[in-house]
Amino acid sequence: MLKTTLEDISIRTELQPGDIGYVTYMHGHIYGAECGFDVGFEAYVAQTLYEFYKNYDNALDGVWIAEHQGKIVGFLALMHREPGQAQLRYFILDPQYRGIGLGSKLSALFMNHLRKNDYKNAYLWTTGELFVAAHIYRKMGFVLAEELDSDAFGKPLKEQRYEMIVAQ
Repeated sequence: MLKTTLEDISIRTELQPGDIGYVTYMHGHIYGAECGFDVGFEAYVAQTLYEFYKNYDNALDGVWIAEHQGKIVGFLALMHREPGQAQLRYFILDPQYRGIGLGSKLSALFMNHLRKNDYKNAYLWTTGELFVAAHIYRKMGFVLAEELDSDAFGKPLKEQRYEMIVAQ
């Protein structure tokens, strides 16, 4: 059992070499093991992380990289979209670091950035089997807006779009 507390974890806000590859690996490894997603999911994450990096704007976007003893244990990004709109992306926690408040901490940083930058609304895409993630999203103020049947990532699933109007 991991005896780490939230105070043991540092959070940085700038990408460094290796981050994109490691976060891609985390998504492939964790969601492969926990949800049965195939390598297509990892490829999708790699492709869209590159898009995030390529279009990154310091004034609009945000990234929060949680580290413990030099290892990435959590990640969350805010990606600007059309004016006034943001997308929550790549929210992931190493399973050993769940339940200590790290998800809540990253969520709060995301929400603060949304408000500070006067975003009017935000959205995210997830899958129906990620119940704990959906609970976090609802606590943040997101509501389920759309659900689609899909066979993405090597299995039948429900893709879900959550949306939020940002309270200022």
